[in-house]
Amino acid sequence: MPGFAIVRADDVDDAYAGSDVPGEFRKLTDALGAEQLSVTLIRIPPHCDMEQSTGHTHSEIEELYIVAKGTITFRCDEDIEKVTAPAVVRVSPGTARSHRNEGEEPVEIWAVSVAGHQDATKIDDFWEASPEARQRR
Repeated sequence: MPGFAIVRADDVDDAYAGSDVPGEFRKLTDALGAEQLSVTLIRIPPHCDMEQSTGHTHSEIEELYIVAKGTITFRCDEDIEKVTAPAVVRVSPGTARSHRNEGEEPVEIWAVSVAGHQDATKIDDFWEASPEARQRR
């Protein structure tokens, strides 16, 4: 087996396909054969709150969110920031986080973290639903 892998994100299954969650969530970790890093492509349509007012935290791992396209509204604990591509957001363990697209253009972000850790804790009602990021349930 070679010491590298190349995977096209669109060739990996979209975990949101067939659900009522808008956008795409494509975990590339297994397809890459990655042992140390987890990588996920998240595409968020305009005016979309994919996590639908929830957030999450990790107790042990930090995450990087690479904003590759568009402008995303990010909440980390009580801080809310609009982040425009190209940019990277680092979130430490224990910091609650969520994001949504309140704009007119699609957003593409890449989430990168340590592979193999399943320590995510969902936070219900993390922030109010944004009228600019209409939810579809």
